[in-house]
Amino acid sequence: MEANFSISLNRSDEMLHESTGYTVLQMISLVIQGITFVLGILGNGPVIWVAGFRMARTVTTLCYLNLALADFSFLATLPFLMVSSIMKEQWPFGWFLCKLIYIVVDINLFGSVFLIAFIALDRCICVLHPIWAQNHRTVTLATKLIIVPWILAIVLTLQIFIFLTTVSDNRGNVYCTFNFAPWADTPEKLLKVAFIMLTARGVIRFVIGFTMPMSIVAICYGLIAVKLSKKGMLISSRSLRVLTAVVASFFVCWFPFQLVALLHIVWLREMSLGSKYKVLGILINPVRALAFFNSCLNPMLYVFIGQDFRKTLIHSLPASLERALTEDSAPASDTTTKSASPPAEAELQAM
Repeated sequence: MEANFSISLNRSDEMLHESTGYTVLQMISLVIQGITFVLGILGNGPVIWVAGFRMARTVTTLCYLNLALADFSFLATLPFLMVSSIMKEQWPFGWFLCKLIYIVVDINLFGSVFLIAFIALDRCICVLHPIWAQNHRTVTLATKLIIVPWILAIVLTLQIFIFLTTVSDNRGNVYCTFNFAPWADTPEKLLKVAFIMLTARGVIRFVIGFTMPMSIVAICYGLIAVKLSKKGMLISSRSLRVLTAVVASFFVCWFPFQLVALLHIVWLREMSLGSKYKVLGILINPVRALAFFNSCLNPMLYVFIGQDFRKTLIHSLPASLERALTEDSAPASDTTTKSASPPAEAELQAM
């Protein structure tokens, strides 16, 4: 959740120009969010159906099912966020939905990046330790371990549980925002507490909720690329292409938002005093819309990555998704050791 910032300049022509620019960017952002909602619901719904009900349960389908559930849950909150944005961040839905919506938003956005890191680690283990993976990498174990990203996401959402509530201003407008008043008895202490808590939240979101998972993904990618290049499989691995596209799209969509949000925190005091840094408030809407757009991209990537476009078009969506998420039973490990379960490294060519 972002703080609300307004543009306040002395010259009326500059105020009009920035106000108009802000309005235009907000309208474009709302259009993008509307498209994201429609495409995301229509895309992630079939992924959940195919991976959750139509296909045999494997580690791969379990991972991408959880990622689709995270995206779908987040997208379900998007209409509420859009209405609030149209109403200039006012909140007409009451205290309960104030907490619930933003809890769902944060849990699923944190959950998405942690799940991507989890998938990258899984792929890395399959490539570097194929024999161990064949013998120990089971759906039961994956079901237990995949709870960890969700637990981490819930822990990082504790500030929403504790501090987020509905607050009314002196004109009777209701906002869903952080309220630190119970934690301070003077305006000076309140301001200090707010700066400390918001700074901590911003740093945690950027470092733990983005930089660390992306670093894990980058390290896993490097190890995978080295191993597959030695075996001549780097180009032919469809699973790696899918994971590459998922990670790349997540980074491209989310990095601008994370950067602007971090700069908001770094310059929070200056922005509150009306400095030039308030221009960052104009950027929040477009970068947020770009970040949200990522939630509708993954189903498209599952269908089209690594497949001839014309061939994809003539197949049904469920069949395309099933091919994208399935595991191959053909051996592809370094040894001829057989296993009752599909060889783990074979998944690297299965998607």
